[in-house]
This record gives sequence, structure tokens and C-alpha cells, in this order.
Amino acid sequence: MRANCSSSSACAANSSEEELPVGPEVHGNLELVFTVVSAVMMGLLMFSLGCSVEFRKLWAHIRRPWGIAVGLLCQFGLMPLTAYLLAISFSLKPAQAIAVLVMGCCPGGTVSNIFTFWVEGDMDLSITMTTCSTLAALGMMPLCLYLYTLPWNLEQNLAIPYQNIGITLVCLTIPVAFGIYVNYRWPKQSKIILKIGAIVGGVLLLVVAVAGVVLAKGSWNSDITLLTISFIFPLIGHVAGFLLALLTHQSWPRCRTIALETGAQNIQMCVTMLQLSFTAKQLVQMLSFPLAYGLFQLLDGFLIVAAYKMYKRRLKNEHRKKDTSSAEGYHKKKSTSFKETGAFLEVNEEVGITPGPSVPMDLCTALEPTSHISSCT
Repeated sequence: MRANCSSSSACAANSSEEELPVGPEVHGNLELVFTVVSAVMMGLLMFSLGCSVEFRKLWAHIRRPWGIAVGLLCQFGLMPLTAYLLAISFSLKPAQAIAVLVMGCCPGGTVSNIFTFWVEGDMDLSITMTTCSTLAALGMMPLCLYLYTLPWNLEQNLAIPYQNIGITLVCLTIPVAFGIYVNYRWPKQSKIILKIGAIVGGVLLLVVAVAGVVLAKGSWNSDITLLTISFIFPLIGHVAGFLLALLTHQSWPRCRTIALETGAQNIQMCVTMLQLSFTAKQLVQMLSFPLAYGLFQLLDGFLIVAAYKMYKRRLKNEHRKKDTSSAEGYHKKKSTSFKETGAFLEVNEEVGITPGPSVPMDLCTALEPTSHISSCT
């Protein structure tokens, strides 16, 4: 085409027309690379977190799934209801309300497993809850979306990303299964892998957050209402999950685990479902919400981890002070007992050395008449 140009302006116009598709193509390639790299890194991360799981405890959760039942109730009971109430309370437009509802009906994300490890939660329950909620999403997502989207009378049907759900299950279960096997066969090496995985997980979360913002910069809008909902929605999920776990008499590690699992949603599944169900014009009003939710979800998680670490450090300092004061009290008591024992021994020695009246004289005094006392002496 450039060879047939008769003027420089025409060539410039034609060249610009040729270069227009290059931008989206490069953007698409970058997004593909980012998706593949993040999937591989997430698989390695789940493998390292699987090294903290014991098959015996995992089987105990499956045999007595009380904690799993509470988590599923939070995931597909509290979160969709909260999304519906937020959409009604803020009088959202139909497109925006659907975006909030889709987010509320999504299963838990793998980011909750990382935060659960950092707050010393129940890792066996965390991974089991993530797997079970993703599996239950095959039926619960269509049901919840059908029930809660009735007031908006959608013209198009929502496409459930079954392929994405299947890929998530595979990327979750296979690395975790390998991690459980490594923990069973080589427990010492699994601890090293777990420490490395925790560091890599933190770096991965930061990279995913920054890259997600850069790649989706064209999808942001300045809707304050959606930003407000995306800020308070995960907080409500964390608090509601913790309170429900507390009311059902779960242990403290389980309460922390259920709280983090409830507020942390699968952002990628929400974005995929919106892209499959709506046009590009409609997505302009929708995509900013899951992106903002993902960022605030990470921010809330880091704040919860920081608060827990500060709480643990404060408890450790208090225990250290108590141990120091008890040790000082023990030494004082011990020195006092030594002094009392020494004084007691000195008194006994003085009593043993001091002479007393002889037995014959006492007998003479008691038995003889007074007139014969002198003879006895």
C-alpha cells in the first residue's frame, strides 16, 4: 500500500490506518503473557501452600464438614445478599447492579489462602473451602444470579464461565495435591518450600495488582458510587464471615480463615463472566467495579495481616514481661526462704547449746520434802 502512495500525506494516513490494529494486538499479547505467567506463578504458590496441609486434618474436615458448611453459607448466602442490598441501597443502574451481583455470587479466590497462611489460620480449612466453593459455583452461581437479578429484568442471559471454573479447579487441586504429597514424604523440605512460597506470594500479589491496573487502565471510570461499594463490600464480607463463624462456636483460627475466605472473591471469574455476557459499550460501566474490588480486597488483606502481626507482637511482649516478673518474684521468694531457713538453724543451734536444769534436780525438788532440799543439792 505504501508503494502506491502518490503523496506523503496519503502515505501518512495509510500508515496510520495500518498501525491502528497494532495497539490492541500488542495489548492482547501482553494480557495473554500476563495471564499465562500469573497462572503458572499461582500454581507454584498453591503447591507451596499445599506443603502446609496434612492429609489427616484435611480428611477430618471432609468427614465433619461443619466449618466447610459455615464457609459455604457465608460465600453463597451472605455475599449475594450483601451485593443485592448494596445495589438497592445505592440505587445503581442496571449494568452496575449486575456487576455488583456477579461479584457477590462468585466463589472464593486463591488470594485468601495466602492471607490465611500469614494470619496463622486453618490452612486445611482454607484450601478445602476454596475448592468446595469453586465446585459449588457450578450450580450456585446460576441459582443466585437468577434469584437476585429478577428486579432488573435483564434482556440477555448471563453466561456462566464453566470453562473458567474448570480451569480454576484444576489449577487449584493438582498443585495442592502435589504439595500434600511432598509434606507427607519430606516434611523438613516442605517447611523450606512453604517459607519461600510465602515470600513469593507477597511479591506475586503486588505484581498482579500493578499489572492489572496498567493493563486495564482503559476500563477505569470515576464513578464514586462504585468505588465506595468496592471499598465497603469486602469489609462487610470479612466482618460478617467472622461473626457467623464466632456464633457457630468455631475456633479462633477457623474464624480468621472463614472471615478471609468470605471477603476474598475470584476477580478473574467475575471479569470473564462480564466479558462473555455483555457488549463493549456495557462493559465500560461494569469493569471498573471488579478491578476496584480486587485492589481494595488486597488492601484489606494486607491491613488484616498487619493488625494480626501487631496483636501477636503485643501478646508476646506481655508474656515476656510476665515471665520476667514471675522469675524475679521466684528469685526473691527463694532468697527469703533461704534467710528464714538460716535464721531457723541459728535458733536451733542456740537452743541446743544453752544449758537447762538437770533431770535429777527436778526430780529431787518434786519428790523430796522442803526440809531435805539442801541435802539433795
